[in-house]
Amino acid sequence: MVPVAAALVLAGCGAQGQKPPKRTPEAGYVVVRTTTLPVTAELTGRVTAFQTSEVRPQVTGLIQRRLFTEGALVRQGQTLYEIDPSLFAAAGNQASANLAAAQAAAEAARARADRFKPLAEIQAVSAQDYTDALAQARQAEAQVAQARAALQTARINLRFTRVPAPISGRIGRSLFTEGALVTGNQAQPLAVIQRLDPIFVDIRESAADLLALRRALAQGGALPSKAAVQLKLEDGSDYGFRGDVEFTEVTVDAATGTVTLRARFPNPQGLLLPGMFVRAMFAQSVATNVMLVPQQGIQRDPRGNATALVIGPDNKVVAKPVTTLRTEGANWVVSAGLNPGDRVITEGSLNAKPGTVVKPVPAGSPQRIAPPPTGKPGR
Repeated sequence: MVPVAAALVLAGCGAQGQKPPKRTPEAGYVVVRTTTLPVTAELTGRVTAFQTSEVRPQVTGLIQRRLFTEGALVRQGQTLYEIDPSLFAAAGNQASANLAAAQAAAEAARARADRFKPLAEIQAVSAQDYTDALAQARQAEAQVAQARAALQTARINLRFTRVPAPISGRIGRSLFTEGALVTGNQAQPLAVIQRLDPIFVDIRESAADLLALRRALAQGGALPSKAAVQLKLEDGSDYGFRGDVEFTEVTVDAATGTVTLRARFPNPQGLLLPGMFVRAMFAQSVATNVMLVPQQGIQRDPRGNATALVIGPDNKVVAKPVTTLRTEGANWVVSAGLNPGDRVITEGSLNAKPGTVVKPVPAGSPQRIAPPPTGKPGR
């Protein structure tokens, strides 16, 4: 009986020491498809006023009154300053008197020439006397025209004593106070007006990037896109209105190697101010035949080369070199190396080595964990 019991114990120990069969590792995958994707650029920009006008005097004199509030909105044609008009009013009166005198002299010269005309026909006066009288009448008419022009100039100068707003917009601080002497050819303006709604944003893009984009468009790798621009302000918040690119400069800045793109934005709240630094995001073109692959599905070697693990025939893992352009959210944009319908491994890649067989499951499926093997304890 003892040998039989010993044999049973050894058989039981042998069953407990046997290793369970090796399970096929699971690998979560996503199926990739070709798509079209906007080529988005994020560039720096500076806010520029839509219109800027310097308020300048056109005559010389003392400022009598300032008729606006600094920082307020002004209308085109609104009087901003009054310059002392005394001298200009006197010059206008003098020009008016000179015109009256010239008109009187012209009337007398014209009457004299009219009287000489019939006398010259009957040779009662010499022809030379009539010619001289006619010339004096014409000279008097010219003097009337000169006096009228001088009067018009005097009236214009008198009107210039009221300095108007050249454009509508928001006016800055006044650089001259009441009582200050201003001249018609001074270098410093009296104030500056800026129109801030709408407003421009000047965006700088490197000439190399612009050249690459144009080559891609020429080769058919990208489709042109109307560039709608979204702004991010200095505090990191998004600007609530979208703008459109108006034009691109035709010259490259030799100092920075960049090209300026100008975008136009509505600014009804006056949130954007000239000189403000912003970041602009816009789609320059639309890339075709690209694929979006989750970032965890792309591996890189020490040299930075990108590789994707794909579930091939017979569920064997195949490593495919791929070309990545950039990230788009949580995905890599892949332009080459994959085929539509490929199953790219995004979960369980640690156990999915090239050449091994895996059990494919859609990514995001709940993982099934087998219970541990059970055995009867020996007695």
